[in-house]
Amino acid sequence: MKTNFRNASLFLGALVLTTMLSCSNDEEVTLDSQDEVLSVIDQQPNQKEGDCGYVDGNWSSTANLYTSLPNSGSTSGSSLIVSQNSAIKTFWRGSSGSTPTFRFVRDLSNPNSTFNAISYSNGKIYFGEAIFKWAYNRDSSNLINVMILAHEYGHQLQYIYGLPSRNESTARAAELEADGMAGYYLRRGYGKSTFSSIATAYEAAYAIGDYNTSSPGHHGTPAQRKSAVRLGFLFADPQNSTLSPSNFDYYFFYYYNGVLNGQYRMAQPEGIAPEFHTFMMSHMEELRKIATGEMSDEEYINLR
Repeated sequence: MKTNFRNASLFLGALVLTTMLSCSNDEEVTLDSQDEVLSVIDQQPNQKEGDCGYVDGNWSSTANLYTSLPNSGSTSGSSLIVSQNSAIKTFWRGSSGSTPTFRFVRDLSNPNSTFNAISYSNGKIYFGEAIFKWAYNRDSSNLINVMILAHEYGHQLQYIYGLPSRNESTARAAELEADGMAGYYLRRGYGKSTFSSIATAYEAAYAIGDYNTSSPGHHGTPAQRKSAVRLGFLFADPQNSTLSPSNFDYYFFYYYNGVLNGQYRMAQPEGIAPEFHTFMMSHMEELRKIATGEMSDEEYINLR
């Protein structure tokens, strides 16, 4: 994910929009296989958006905005993602604040240019058709697409609450936290009670990691991204209390700092219940093995 993260104060409603914006014909697009890194940009548009014209500088000049993906073979899946936009917001914020404006981006001239999902600090999420199909083709239940959207809403929470609290020279802190928020939502909000049930989601998290550790756009290594999803999933254990976005941030970086620094027996931090800390200490060694790449895929899939 390529990120230009801004600490801005800001990440369709319950009605599922199913009407395509009248920008161009409902032509079927065949996309090439995409196994590249998912590129997610977090920034304000540098141009005024238009429903049927120029979207903004983050997209091809021939791209257009749509409220659904017609004739894609996955129309019901795109409707699910639109409805999840509202559901994820409600999960994290209840009735507080507004739901992000959600749009799909199609480009009939250059379909692969939409292999992207963007969370804007002015309350919009744009989801490219190519990345949607890449995820859908790997899991037709759309679990990967739900994870991507939950990750993007994690950035919305960062805009709203001035997160992440951890500052790094790359985008890693913001991206790993958004991964953790996605893992948290898949269990506590989306109802996936076992880790094996989100196997395709964490495999996707691994696929979109990168090793450009000195690049400003570095999002975390593949192993770190898997570990971040797992950390969020653990926070969502039913025995643990529900976390607000700010509490999630505090907990996430306390325990993830321990993983990154090789500290697996840590003092109970202020503001965290003893039971929660004990629970997390029982999982620190597994988190270390995930983050360092020592844990096999089979072990990872069979985690509880």
